[in-house]
Amino acid sequence: MKKIALLVLAGVFTAGSALASGWRIPEQSVNSTALSAAYIANAHGADAAYFNPANMSFEEDKENWQLEVDAQYIHLTSVEFTHLTTPALDGNSKEEDFVLPLFHLVSPEFSNMRFGLSFTVPGGLSKRWADPYPGATAGEFSLKVLELNPTLSYKLHDKVSVAAGVRAVHSEGRVSSDAAISRELEGDSCDEGYNLALTVKPMANLTTSVTWRSKVNLTLEGDATLKYAPTTIFDYDDDGEVSVPLPEILSLAVAYTLKNTTIEVVWDRTFWSDYDELDFDYAQTFAAGHPFYLFDNSVAKDYNDSDAFRIGVTQKLLENRLTLMAGFAIDETPVPDHSLGFELPDSDAKIYSLGCKYKLNDQYELGLAYLYDDKDERILRVDDNNSIVGEFKNAAAHMVTVGLNTTF
Repeated sequence: MKKIALLVLAGVFTAGSALASGWRIPEQSVNSTALSAAYIANAHGADAAYFNPANMSFEEDKENWQLEVDAQYIHLTSVEFTHLTTPALDGNSKEEDFVLPLFHLVSPEFSNMRFGLSFTVPGGLSKRWADPYPGATAGEFSLKVLELNPTLSYKLHDKVSVAAGVRAVHSEGRVSSDAAISRELEGDSCDEGYNLALTVKPMANLTTSVTWRSKVNLTLEGDATLKYAPTTIFDYDDDGEVSVPLPEILSLAVAYTLKNTTIEVVWDRTFWSDYDELDFDYAQTFAAGHPFYLFDNSVAKDYNDSDAFRIGVTQKLLENRLTLMAGFAIDETPVPDHSLGFELPDSDAKIYSLGCKYKLNDQYELGLAYLYDDKDERILRVDDNNSIVGEFKNAAAHMVTVGLNTTF
């Protein structure tokens, strides 16, 4: 299932695109959901540990621990595929529903430093097709990416802070397809990376930030079962492995506050060009002409680096007891026409969001946020050098995040 796991990972990379370019899920808290991830320079509270740990140094409460615990619900709509010439090849993916746990923690200040810890689900999800044509290659592609991210910030100056952290990433994947040649693959991996952050406050009401999340190579290993329907003599049940990159992410952000209103603008680039091919390794080699040769052959992906442009507005009311938020983003797909597949029918998207938080007292605050990700329709034609010829439409995602913030 090792090789299957890798295939699953590649498929999840695409499945997760219902929420961002490729497989990313940038929204990992109530604030980030409500602001369409325009939440870097103005990151504050416990979730600053993940989105911009350099900002932990500027927290006004220096004596207490800060904790945020969230539950995130994601609904992926059914994607409709229409073949351009043969209606019998049409299909619809299954709807998907997920509930994800998240938490963030920031320590009190000590010697101009602060410690942070976040548990997030930064990518993954699933795509399943029951119809024969899409199901032959993407019956199921599922991937879970879990990240534990300890960070440490240091205040260099009243206006400058830096931070660094370690990315401990655990991934699990499954892929299956059912045709004359079928496969069942499962695998997992534990890998690591790092993240860096810098915040500069040139004026009291102006904050500028840069964050960087490193590439993490997911080295999935597990079991693979391959079968050829006409005969059992080719059946394979042994190890498989694959390596797929979680790409680097660079974010540049500016936040400006005027009285009780903060406006933040973010540009982030995801370096998907790290993903140039998908290559599974099995315990044996399948030569050209073997029924399983295509499963063992490298597949070109040639992803492009993708940009996202985000804006978020935060409004404080009722003597700062009530916080209202809204966001908008334009997110580009990294997937070129020639490597678009049923496992990841990705496209450019527009993202809309809103949310609120209310302080119950000096210790507890409740939050609720909603986000809608609207994917563009995408058509593959004969001259796109893809074996798939047809239109993908009606792809969208709904996200609801609820959370509790507390100090102790």
